[in-house]
Amino acid sequence: MIESGSPPEFPTTRWSRVARAGEPSALAELCLAYWYPIYALIRRKGNSPDQALDLTQAYFARLIEKGTIAAADPTRGRFRSFLRSDCTFFLANQRDQNQALKRGGGARIFSIDRQDAETRFVREPAHEETPERQFERDWALSLLDRAIGRLDRFYQTSGRGETFRKLRPIMTNEHETPRFAELAMELNTTEAALRTAVHRLRARFADELRAEIAETLDDPTPEAIADELRDLFAALGG
Repeated sequence: MIESGSPPEFPTTRWSRVARAGEPSALAELCLAYWYPIYALIRRKGNSPDQALDLTQAYFARLIEKGTIAAADPTRGRFRSFLRSDCTFFLANQRDQNQALKRGGGARIFSIDRQDAETRFVREPAHEETPERQFERDWALSLLDRAIGRLDRFYQTSGRGETFRKLRPIMTNEHETPRFAELAMELNTTEAALRTAVHRLRARFADELRAEIAETLDDPTPEAIADELRDLFAALGG
């Protein structure tokens, strides 16, 4: 069982390759990376937290055990689009839903922390968008979170974890003037050096985000990644 704490690094680079490989552990890791948008989608379809947990597990079990993801045609859409439409179909099938709830304590593809899932869900801003539209926003946030996680691991490994912790709040905020002088003192560096560090941090974050997006594309060309970036920020309302 895989815990839903820190996301794993994939040995492959494209979701279609993972699907074609048909390896349960690799597929489970892929699902683990993006379980939350599915959980939130199921919650917004009128299911309770416990029902959503069971249905999320049942959905991914069906996805992997029945080979659904391996049979998907990557040329017909992106991975997130496949997940959204396939999960919606799954929920519309009352027989699948009843069976999922009956086997609530059955096979677990990975572990989901109920409190963590609900904490994230209740913190989301209230609005009148459709569950499908909100799925796009959750997907975008998941990509951002994973890119930040990759960046965090890089800085921790290089012994600069404290620098990352201090600079993370201003990493993607282009509209607020950073406290460069104060932060430079806290990090025992010069303001000029700090500005350079922030510039490099933002550049690396952009690289990590593009790398994370590439994981979910069948053909991650620069154009395809740029299109996905535009969709990502549109989903976030930016």
